Amino acid sequence: MTKEKIILTGDRPTGRLHIGHYVGSLRRRVELQNSGLYDKIFVFIADAQALTDNVDNPEKVRQNVIEVALDYLACGLDPEKSTIFIQSQIAELCELSFYFMNMVTVSRLQRNPTVKAEIQLRNFDASIPVGFFTYPISQAADITAFKATTVPVGEDQEPMLEQAREIVRRFNYIYGETLVEPEILLPENAACLRLPGTDGKAKMSKSLGNCIYLSDSADEIQKKVKGMYTDPDHLRVQDPGKVEGNPVFTYLDAFCRPEHFGLYLPDYPNLDELKAHYQRGGLGDMKVKGFLNSIMQETLEPIRNRRKEFEKDIPAIYEMLKKGCDAAREVAAATLDDVRKAMKINYFDDADLIAEQVKKFSAE
Repeated sequence: MTKEKIILTGDRPTGRLHIGHYVGSLRRRVELQNSGLYDKIFVFIADAQALTDNVDNPEKVRQNVIEVALDYLACGLDPEKSTIFIQSQIAELCELSFYFMNMVTVSRLQRNPTVKAEIQLRNFDASIPVGFFTYPISQAADITAFKATTVPVGEDQEPMLEQAREIVRRFNYIYGETLVEPEILLPENAACLRLPGTDGKAKMSKSLGNCIYLSDSADEIQKKVKGMYTDPDHLRVQDPGKVEGNPVFTYLDAFCRPEHFGLYLPDYPNLDELKAHYQRGGLGDMKVKGFLNSIMQETLEPIRNRRKEFEKDIPAIYEMLKKGCDAAREVAAATLDDVRKAMKINYFDDADLIAEQVKKFSAE
């Protein structure tokens, strides 16, 4: 019997989604959903995980669940093809996380590069909440509960996936083949692996205020593109400029298609020629930013318009999420049954155990 091909992926609801989410995973999710290559697709809103570092601000998470759901639908995720659900509503994930905690040491978690980077970013140091610290374990539960074979994420999540695979291997070694080992699916376009912020910082982050959101208005997009960090040494048009580490060109790598030149910048045949002109001097930042703005407007306008349509019936969005949660819970419960059986803690379902105990105590 051929193993089902199953995707699981999701986002923390700590704000509206931005173009980093879009090129890093969201755009690809929609393509995969529509490809027909996968048997099941699960997309979840990780509100329980978001609470690990927003425990004193539950309203922030609560309000952003609907924002993320709207962004999902606006980008083209279809509840008829993908199961969209809310993490906290699937109680089985908590139980699975608890069992997985016995599979991982504290020192192993401390070595996880993603955890280390996030601790530094949030200035947690020794005051890190246990829930946040054990994020890789929780993520492993999310993935394995749905028997996901494929997890499309950015490269910053590779250490998380490796840790999930370690947990699966250890569980299966101890208890027998029960869980499915997931594979990572990285963006094909290198520029999409991790989109920098508009300020040139390595990571586009809501907390750093350097994002272009999927729901930004045309004016907001234009203002953010105009204010983008470029090469600080490119002071005059005639000066040679650097393309490496220049977010404007990184965004062009991620979003620009060959046909955009004919539409918005017919002076150049392709992106390589545009880069070459910038590098030798004679090309101003504002001209390049104007080109990028045209591309961003074309990309984001249909998403923004679809979002406005979905916003007209918010109760329908919650109903869609409820149906997704019901479907997801059924799948996670079946996996948990397998896990309990493997761990020999399915006491009331094990007729052989009961019969064995009856025989044992009858003989005494």
